[in-house]
Amino acid sequence: MKFEKWQALGNDYLIIEADDLPWELSSQRIQRICDPHFGIGADGILLISRPDDPQYVANLRIFNPDGSEAELSGNGAREAILYLRRHGWTEEDTFSILTVSGPVTPTITSDRTCSVQMGRASTTSGDYPDGAPDGLGTLTSGDRDWKFQHVSIGNPQCAIEAGADIEELDLDRIGPGIERNSLFPNRTNVSFYRVSGSRVRARIFERGVGETLSSGTGASGAAVAAYLAGAPSPITVELDGGELKVEITPELDVTLTGWADPIATGELVPEMMAALADLGD
Repeated sequence: MKFEKWQALGNDYLIIEADDLPWELSSQRIQRICDPHFGIGADGILLISRPDDPQYVANLRIFNPDGSEAELSGNGAREAILYLRRHGWTEEDTFSILTVSGPVTPTITSDRTCSVQMGRASTTSGDYPDGAPDGLGTLTSGDRDWKFQHVSIGNPQCAIEAGADIEELDLDRIGPGIERNSLFPNRTNVSFYRVSGSRVRARIFERGVGETLSSGTGASGAAVAAYLAGAPSPITVELDGGELKVEITPELDVTLTGWADPIATGELVPEMMAALADLGD
């Protein structure tokens, strides 16, 4: 099985073409492949395949290192998009791919950058079924009450304005109680943010991952929350791994701009492939 490893702002994924797989990507296999000691090590897997519908260049499925499937990843999508262009799946600058959350349309701006139309954000969704129309709410985690803004942008986001305390927060202690709060039946991604004009500082606790250097959808969720609270668009989101630009329309259509780089190409040895086969489907 061949793979490429890519990263975007420190968010690293393994890209695998479905035609190269001799078996299904089960949860156990994903966990083993993403394990940094017993596998290759990654924040997740991007599985691309040929689409049935010719209006799309590829189908993209995104898997977290715990084996769960994510609806969308902004960083992962950019990595897959630039991989597709680099490997000749398309010669177009603007095209569409199909994800679990729906179509995503990028425009490639250089060999390592692209802008991605992420779709229309919403403050209501089945991922926060009992929430008010404005998506605002309060929950408790780490012996503290947190006011939050629910944002659905391909996947569920819980955005919390943390103010000056953002750098001191212990996300490993606070994050799990928010991710798995009963308000969110499908769990949620969490972003803690601070606003300064058109800039947002954000730290991300990603569903199925934990604290990460960056997240494209997490940055989008924080930016939308800041925009709804009065911040002007476009918004530059400063993450631990670097910066992303998020443009938001009054209708909450979101465009995310950033970079992604390849790290390595590789192929799993027969012994590893046999071990993965033994894990079953």
